[in-house]
Amino acid sequence: MEREQFERLVEEALDSLPEPFRTKLANLVIFVEDSPPREPGRRGLLLGLFSGIPRTMKSVFSADPPDHIFLYQKSIEAICTTDAQIAQQIRDTLLHEIGHYFGLTEDQLRNI
Repeated sequence: MEREQFERLVEEALDSLPEPFRTKLANLVIFVEDSPPREPGRRGLLLGLFSGIPRTMKSVFSADPPDHIFLYQKSIEAICTTDAQIAQQIRDTLLHEIGHYFGLTEDQLRNI
């Protein structure tokens, strides 16, 4: 899939978030990259990553740099066979990473 189309699907997934959540996304940048950086000891296929300080841990007294969500296009495409599956996986991955942004742990996200 062309990067432009993939990014359009990311925008559509963001636009589909319920308004109460969408309006609380602040100081957050979403990046699409081909693949995650190689890290020794990392196992499995990484589809996305939240990098930053969860909202639940932020202080109103400090100015923090933007938080980041990375979506890894080649990883997502590797587990999908159709464009519809890619769109769904983008949404699922984005929601998962936004969950981390809002302070949810892996265990909490698995139980949703």
